[in-house]
Amino acid sequence: MEQSENKPRLSFWQIWNMSFGFLGIQFGFALQGGFMSRIFQTLGADKDTIPILWIAAPLTGLIVQPIVGYLSDRTWHPRFGRRRPFFLIGAIMSTIALFFAPYSSALWMAAGALWILDASINISMEPFRALVADKLPDSQRSYGFVVQTLIIGVGTWVASNLPWMMTQLGVSNTAAPGVIPDSVKYAFAIGALILFTSISYTIFTTDEYPPEDLEKFKREKEASKGFFIGVSEIFKNIIGMPSVMLKLGVVQFFSWFAFFTMWSFATPAITEHVFKATDTSSLEYNNAADAVGNYLGTYGLVSMIFALTLAFITSKVKINRKLLHMFSLFAGGIGFISIYLVEEPWMLHISFSLVGLAWASILSMPYAMLSSSVDPKKMGVFMGIFNMFIVIPQIVAAIGGINLMYKFLFGEEVIFTMVLAGTSLILASLANLLITDRNVTHDG
Repeated sequence: MEQSENKPRLSFWQIWNMSFGFLGIQFGFALQGGFMSRIFQTLGADKDTIPILWIAAPLTGLIVQPIVGYLSDRTWHPRFGRRRPFFLIGAIMSTIALFFAPYSSALWMAAGALWILDASINISMEPFRALVADKLPDSQRSYGFVVQTLIIGVGTWVASNLPWMMTQLGVSNTAAPGVIPDSVKYAFAIGALILFTSISYTIFTTDEYPPEDLEKFKREKEASKGFFIGVSEIFKNIIGMPSVMLKLGVVQFFSWFAFFTMWSFATPAITEHVFKATDTSSLEYNNAADAVGNYLGTYGLVSMIFALTLAFITSKVKINRKLLHMFSLFAGGIGFISIYLVEEPWMLHISFSLVGLAWASILSMPYAMLSSSVDPKKMGVFMGIFNMFIVIPQIVAAIGGINLMYKFLFGEEVIFTMVLAGTSLILASLANLLITDRNVTHDG
């Protein structure tokens, strides 16, 4: 792989094309994060059992992400390149899982659909992260990841509002007890189509740099082939990860614990605390759940605007990635905590606007900092390993961490999950103080 300093600077549209597949990936994540808990509740899940229904997804990510990263580092195809074959495999599997998820008729089916969907999205997502680092010189890394975040923001906003949009177009928002409303089914079908189309667009509009020495690449691949050698290599890279990566992992742990808490509990917390709607088969609950999707869309919209602003700034000047990330995470923490204090539903837009600042930064700054501290030839596997710090907090949360912590620290009411999420983001903000390497915290 070419070294960072030798890579040409790319235009905005070149970066846009190679990142456009993230629109579909985020449609998948936003529909999964915003509405799977609603599906679980509709199928009879109790609020306190929701996190455990999510556990298969992060457990799979813990295994899939490093393996996919390792395999993509060792892949080269004259037509499809290094990362794009994985884009295509993940896109096909994700599209199928996303379309069929809302047709689940039992909790085990919904949990299984979530498991397949999350695993499939991860097959596409991690190579996308690596592709930005592959293609861009260090001086453009922040810019590249911010453009990705801009596209993710668009996806989050539109996807989170899809069920509400379907309702406004006259699609039924209610159904018999235990049946998912048509508005949710239509939203997931549209999301599946956009996911496949957007990833296909990136596959056909983006090329990749070949290995610097193709023959040497083939020899190294041949010498290290085999399942057990591959597993050994992954574990060696985990044990030998750069210290900066470990410190960023602490930041990631608290950041993603907060967002997993939101995805698991935002719907029950807000429908109960703000809208006073608890009967999951009632019109009031389904309207409130649609409204929650609308408010979740706000954090996507604000992250898009924030990312657009950052894209302009990072294209002109060098930034301090660490300070920007600290500020953004702290703002998001305040946003989550403020949900507890909301007196009128419209005020949730303010709360989730602050959350949107954190989301934009989480999707860009840690990856920009990481990409400046690892071997370019191992970018895929390190991106995969780095995302262990995303899935581990989700596993901790799913096996009881959320229920234990919010009830112990704050109280029995489910709205305190949002206070826990805010506290976790503030801890993530402070954890940035561990990172002191200027080559990592500042643009090259």
